Amino acid sequence: MQIWVGLGNPGPQYALHRHNVGFMALDTIADIHGFAPWKKQFQGWTAEGRIGTVRILLLKPATFMNESGRSVRAALDFYKGEPEAVTAFHDELDLVPMKVKVKRGGGAAGHNGIRSMIAHIGADFRRVRIGIGHPGHKDKVHGYVLSNYAKAEIDPLTDMLGAIGAEAEWLAKDDDVRFMNDVAMRLAD
Repeated sequence: MQIWVGLGNPGPQYALHRHNVGFMALDTIADIHGFAPWKKQFQGWTAEGRIGTVRILLLKPATFMNESGRSVRAALDFYKGEPEAVTAFHDELDLVPMKVKVKRGGGAAGHNGIRSMIAHIGADFRRVRIGIGHPGHKDKVHGYVLSNYAKAEIDPLTDMLGAIGAEAEWLAKDDDVRFMNDVAMRLAD
């Protein structure tokens, strides 16, 4: 069982925030791959399904971003999994908007959701970093990540989320390079 975690904040007022792009990615994956309906579990919402032959639990922590690790730890303990079975989908200030990169391990780079996950399960998990760009000055970061995507960004956002969902099979197969390449190719069209 792989556990794919989308990072975000619960509640409709946060739905279109840049900080919630992890939730958006999981919703898209669930829709494209026909996952079971969302249910409350592990201090969040989960949906189970398969991509190819791989069983995957999608998890959207309802603990708010800064406590995401508690929810992930509960799911990991229940399935007796290791941190290597976890993939976190999250916003990334250091990538241009709509750019998608995958890495394993590393630090939090100032992301409180990732920091919480590292505190609860260690750093040995995969991260799908979804670029949101940087507002230019560190004093503007908080307001920027907690603001909605602009109207002009909605079509590119929809295309990027669709590409992530369509190419998720490569993540399930642990082929991170193929996933990144195929997402980039879809977005280049």
